[in-house]
Amino acid sequence: MASYSHGNHLSLLHRGAEFFPALIAACDAARDEIFVETYIFASDPTGERVKAALLRAAARGVAVHVLVDWLGTGRADTAWLRAELAPAGVRFAAFNPWFRRGVARSHRKIVVVDRRLAFLGGLNINDDLLSDDDDRMPLPAPRWDFAVSIAGPLVDAIHVEVTAQWQRLGPRPLRARIENLRDYMVRARPLRAVQVYEAALVVRDNLRNRRAIQSALLQALGRADRSALLVTPYFAPGRKLRKAMLIAAQRGIEVTLLIGVGQFVMQDAVAQSFYPRLVGAGVHIVEYRRTQLHGKVAVIDDDWATVGSSNFDGLSLFVNHEANIIVRDREFATALRDYVLRGVADGVAVSAADVARLSWPRRAWNRFAYGLYRAVLQVLTLGSYTR
Repeated sequence: MASYSHGNHLSLLHRGAEFFPALIAACDAARDEIFVETYIFASDPTGERVKAALLRAAARGVAVHVLVDWLGTGRADTAWLRAELAPAGVRFAAFNPWFRRGVARSHRKIVVVDRRLAFLGGLNINDDLLSDDDDRMPLPAPRWDFAVSIAGPLVDAIHVEVTAQWQRLGPRPLRARIENLRDYMVRARPLRAVQVYEAALVVRDNLRNRRAIQSALLQALGRADRSALLVTPYFAPGRKLRKAMLIAAQRGIEVTLLIGVGQFVMQDAVAQSFYPRLVGAGVHIVEYRRTQLHGKVAVIDDDWATVGSSNFDGLSLFVNHEANIIVRDREFATALRDYVLRGVADGVAVSAADVARLSWPRRAWNRFAYGLYRAVLQVLTLGSYTR
């Protein structure tokens, strides 16, 4: 269950044009420590600028920690970062190299600076105008994504989480694990201050928080009164979340799904396999085609919002390590809603007629793609994906 704190000051950052200058400025102002977690840290112009800021901080005596995912960042860029950062005194690590600890990846995007400022969202450390899949392939427009800068009591909970993630990387005796758990429980209690925003950190891992992000989404959809805006680049949730969307639409909630398309052929087919039932129940599906949609956000009833790293698919909701912030505040939710509605206006709506016109080979391909995806996720999640 999410533990909400008050007195937080949040800023919504859209795309790298807003995120990276804020991140680099925070690193340049750091005095004591910086923690960076990211799925992708690319050796492109943006990655070079962030790396240079981290090296400047380390040269000032700041304790810098950088954790990247070995698969997401790739072997070559992981080796490049290690060679550049480690000699400068930066503590550097790659998460789960060669899948030595199973299939889970660290898909989180978190930065904490001096325990006073944090960034959390969906943006990796890579160039906004280059594809995630091939840095030689330019995008037609900057990647569509969000992050949040956070100042206030919630930063302490985020700091606890990033330090705990570092402790999980190496072998630890049982006594150290018990002490760490006790410290986590004490420090993660909700803090009370002057109310500005009500916000909570929600993480997904394979220990204590296996269903936390999905549960937050299910609760929000179940309590919705008017509308639900859901945004994801990859759509393949388990049965419970799909059912919650259907039920919400059937009881009169205006459910809109803004989904990215065109990045992975197989993923598009899996998502499209759900279109007939969703559209039939009244869910408005809009495909975003202008550029790479990478945002993972939701707005419910204009007063509940989430921004983070978790896609609405089986890997994010059941396998990988993820981190989202949940905000219960009308002003923040309205600002995010306005961005999403502009994305919806730029997208292409999928109508019932569009679904009816799908050819039988396309329908068969979609069903095959989902069947294969479901079989793989059933194995990876030990059957949890369809329960």
